[in-house]
Amino acid sequence: MKNFIRASAAVIALFTPTLAFAHHSLGGMPMVTFADGLLSGVGHPLLGFDHLFFVALVGIAAIYTKQRFTSPMVYIVAMLFGCYAMSTGIGLPAKEVIIGLFLLTLGAVVLSDKALSLLPAIAIFAGFGLFHGSAFGDALASQEAGIGGQVLIGYLVGLSAIQYAIALGAGWLVAKVLGALTAQAIQARLAGAVVAGVGLFLTLENVEGIVFDLMGWTS
Repeated sequence: MKNFIRASAAVIALFTPTLAFAHHSLGGMPMVTFADGLLSGVGHPLLGFDHLFFVALVGIAAIYTKQRFTSPMVYIVAMLFGCYAMSTGIGLPAKEVIIGLFLLTLGAVVLSDKALSLLPAIAIFAGFGLFHGSAFGDALASQEAGIGGQVLIGYLVGLSAIQYAIALGAGWLVAKVLGALTAQAIQARLAGAVVAGVGLFLTLENVEGIVFDLMGWTS
C-alpha cells in the first residue's frame, strides 16, 4: 500500500503543470530573434493539461515498445507537420474531439497492461501529433508568424524540445525511479488510468457541447 501511495503521488506530481510555464520566458518583451522564439517555446504553456498528459504518457508507453527514444519522436515530427499544414491553411476537423479520444484511447491501452507494439504506437503517436499540431497552429502559430519566420522556427524548436524532454523524462521516471519495467506494473497502469480519466472527461465535455449546439442551447 505504501508503494502504491508513493507511486500515485509521483505520477500526480509528474502530471501537474508548474506555474513556471504560465508565462512567456521573455516576460512579455517583443520577440525578434531565433533565440527569443526558442526561449518562448521552451517557457510557453504546453497547450493545456490534456496535451501535457498525453506527451508524458507517450514517453511511458514508449518504454514498452523497445524504441523508447525514437517512438516519442514520431509524435514530435507529426506535431510539426500538423503545425506546418495549418500555417498553409490546411486544418484538421474536430480537433478537440479527436484529441480527447486519443487521450482516452492511449490511457485505456496503458491501463489495460498491454504493451503497444511499434506500429500501433506509431499510429497513435502520429495521429495525436497531427491534431495537436493543427490545434497549436490554429491557436498560436499565426500570431508568431506575424513577427518573423525565424521567431516562429525558434518557437517550434523550443516547444518540440521541451515536449520531447517531458516524454523521455516521464518514461525514465516510471521505469527507473518507480521500477515499472513492464506494462503490467501498477505504476504504469496508474498513469494510464489518470490519462484515460482525463480523456473520458474531455470526451464527455465535447459530446455535451455538440448536443447543446444541436439543441440550440448555450454550452
